[in-house]
Amino acid sequence: MDKRSFLKSLGLGSLAFGAAPARSIARTTVTAAPTRISHRVWINPDHKDRDADIRERYAAYFKAGIRDLFFEDDSEAHFRIAKQQGMKAHRWMWTMNQGNKQLMATHPEWYAVNRKGESCVNHPPYVNYYRWLCPSKPEVLEHLKTQVNTILSRKEVDGFHLDYIRYCDVILPVNLWSKYGIDQSRELPEYDFCYCNTCRESYKKQTGQDPLDMEHPDQSPSWRLFRYKRINNVVNTLAAVAHQHKKPISAAVFPTPEIAKRIVRQDWTNWDLDAVMPMIYHGFYRENVSWIGDAVQEGVSALHRKFPLYAGLFLPDFNNNYDDLDQAVKLSIRNGAAGVSIFGQVTPEVLKVLSANR
Repeated sequence: MDKRSFLKSLGLGSLAFGAAPARSIARTTVTAAPTRISHRVWINPDHKDRDADIRERYAAYFKAGIRDLFFEDDSEAHFRIAKQQGMKAHRWMWTMNQGNKQLMATHPEWYAVNRKGESCVNHPPYVNYYRWLCPSKPEVLEHLKTQVNTILSRKEVDGFHLDYIRYCDVILPVNLWSKYGIDQSRELPEYDFCYCNTCRESYKKQTGQDPLDMEHPDQSPSWRLFRYKRINNVVNTLAAVAHQHKKPISAAVFPTPEIAKRIVRQDWTNWDLDAVMPMIYHGFYRENVSWIGDAVQEGVSALHRKFPLYAGLFLPDFNNNYDDLDQAVKLSIRNGAAGVSIFGQVTPEVLKVLSANR
């Protein structure tokens, strides 16, 4: 299932704004923008595309300032032509969320367990393909290293892109509560991961406590920090693998450091990346376009120039309003983004906006 299908099935692709988008792009405080601006695109390549059509499309991408493409699937033609047109071809992979039936049958013990003691193998949260690996297990880390090594060993792959590099969403956007018939004003045990024996014993060794013995484990700062560090270790280990291949590694993450920590235990400002693409999908959070600038500023400030940030924009949220898209790109750059990363149908109108902001 590609990312678009995921968004639709989870119900995230059709959220309405809470109010009319703001028109002004003026801000009280801005961060100095990078001197070199370029853009990126997430793609699920169509294997039916003809070489001539791909060549024409990617030539237009390059002309608009797009320099990196992130492919969710392998495609010899798309990778080859992207590189011929002067762009980098990165391979995008679902990382912690892996619903491979053979893997689940062979190694069910690798999968995360919620606070109720239910495994993702038998009780996937929210949707059937939510099958989350446990980041604490050495075997899982070796499995992921093998996958990354295999991908980066291919000459046509210029870099590696991490997706689903986190825990399951312990809290969904409030818009979705009615869809699933839940109230997530507090962390519910069936969505709170991971409480497998490996995680519990490791945490107990560090702190002397079993998280299941706590009255309110969801409120424990040290238990949250433990889980941040578990994902950090996965990312930084895979980053070392990528850098051994002398290729960059990047990640799609939740929109701000605060949101990422709070709802998916994702501490992305402490990762050894070459770039990060926060998915600042304003419609998911019922925010106006102006919030994109706020989110970029928060991320850039927290990173302290450790690596560049590209603001992830979800095109369906703009409803073909290219003035709003232009505003979003300008806000991103004015607040320190190195460019934007686009998900959705890249039309000539979208390319015109990107070309005007580079």
